[in-house]
Amino acid sequence: MTWCSSPEEKGAFFMKISTRQIAIASALAALSTVVQLIHIGYQSPTWGMWIDIVSVTWVVAYFIFGLRISILVSLLGAGMISLFAPETWLGASMKLVATLPIIIMISGWTIIRKKRIDWYVKPLHLLVPLLIGIIVRCLVVLPLNYYYAIPIWTGMTPSMAMKAIPWFVIAAFNSIQSIIDVIFAWIIVYVFKINRFSNDST
Repeated sequence: MTWCSSPEEKGAFFMKISTRQIAIASALAALSTVVQLIHIGYQSPTWGMWIDIVSVTWVVAYFIFGLRISILVSLLGAGMISLFAPETWLGASMKLVATLPIIIMISGWTIIRKKRIDWYVKPLHLLVPLLIGIIVRCLVVLPLNYYYAIPIWTGMTPSMAMKAIPWFVIAAFNSIQSIIDVIFAWIIVYVFKINRFSNDST
């Protein structure tokens, strides 16, 4: 299993990515784009917010290859979503900014605990970093929603947006989304044994 958050990887973060890794990363990014175009998920009829599986493959990339490949997949996925569905560039940017704290916190927790990624084969080990990641995610997306996304998307002022969509609604949707991303990714990687595609060169 890959050392993706070890001290050794810190210095090797920007080392050459193999052709195999690029191919799998591209496939995962493309899959997230397809899911976005089809937009599998649930949209709140009241708030218009989505809970979907677009960023599940971004987290899958972390469990397989580690942080740097996961960031690559996230960037590629967000870019491809914007390219093939131009009207979703705003959503793509928000999805990227919202998902990265989860991935980074999960990765950072293995550094703190000095563990390998396969430590997460036990799902309870994800509880603390996921909780911290959700808190950080909410701290990031709340101001971004009120001062960036909602004003651009609806034309509302920040004060109007705060009255129209309470902060706890945004926090709840992002919390549920984070849990879905991590749980689905964990199932795909560890239940269906997709981690066999990992290697020791990441």
